[in-house]
Amino acid sequence: MLIAHPPKWGVKATVLALLCKQSSGELEGYDEEQVRLMEEVCIVLDEDDKPIGSASKKVCHLMKNIDLGLLHRAFSVFLFDPEDGRLLLQQRADEKITFPAMWTNTCCSHPLGIPGETGADLAAATQGVRRAAQRKLDQELGIPPSQVPLDKFKFLTRIHYKAPSDGLWGEHEIDYILFIQAKVDLNINPNEVQAYKYVSADELKEMFKDEKLSFTPWFKLICNTMLFEWWSNLNNLDAFTNETQIRKM
Repeated sequence: MLIAHPPKWGVKATVLALLCKQSSGELEGYDEEQVRLMEEVCIVLDEDDKPIGSASKKVCHLMKNIDLGLLHRAFSVFLFDPEDGRLLLQQRADEKITFPAMWTNTCCSHPLGIPGETGADLAAATQGVRRAAQRKLDQELGIPPSQVPLDKFKFLTRIHYKAPSDGLWGEHEIDYILFIQAKVDLNINPNEVQAYKYVSADELKEMFKDEKLSFTPWFKLICNTMLFEWWSNLNNLDAFTNETQIRKM
């Protein structure tokens, strides 16, 4: 499904809508629950992060649509243990349709085109992303919302990136970066996450040297540019929060 206002992402809405209607068969053979989640509705954006419509998660992640310029909103949570500053990583489940079995940050997903998670201006969008982050931390990792209250998420910046997963699927997102320090209880959803671990900055750098491990492209981008500077200032993040510009990666 595609619902669009006058197009601002570089492709005529009628062309994209026709293309989306013709999309069929791509989800055959995948895990039933992950196929169901592909029906969720993402927020379609212009390059200034302004909502211009909505489309299913499936439509947003097909490379043939991404190559036409289709862009959606996302978030990446980095959760740190407040006692020792270690970062919680997850390894995505084999059942995942995009980027299966890859290591990544604590949680990465999408705000949905539903009340409370959308927003046109930055303040409203950021609050919507916080709500989505709280929802997905519970759904993927079993973290109770009470342990990750909305006001504890620190918004740092937004990155705009594009990355293929394979020939069929990919990502094209404006990704909101959220940091949170919280002591949490985990109850892992095996359909989403196959492994997890807390790591120090040095331990993460060693993981990147291991050729047997693979990492999601957005996580690598963030690690190679900004993560370690932010991490070293974990208890003094004010200089890095609420950035208004969108970083194109």
